[in-house]
Amino acid sequence: MYLEIITPEKTAFSGEIQLVQVPGTKGSFEILNNHAPIISSLQAGRIRYITSNGQEKTVEINGGVIEAKNNHITILGEFV
Repeated sequence: MYLEIITPEKTAFSGEIQLVQVPGTKGSFEILNNHAPIISSLQAGRIRYITSNGQEKTVEINGGVIEAKNNHITILGEFV
């Protein structure tokens, strides 16, 4: 899967991942390979993702939007 985390200022991350967990406004959820298409709003919280080489990374956000389709995930957010 390919993940892009974009802020108004820059692209914070762009690369291959194994999974991503996000703080959805209706509850946290995780996206794995071949997830059904989804668009969701995000609340303040932590984005957690594992890169293709197994490194776990986290990013704090104030809110945003996520879109996942065809193993391409885009997160538009404002960081803390």
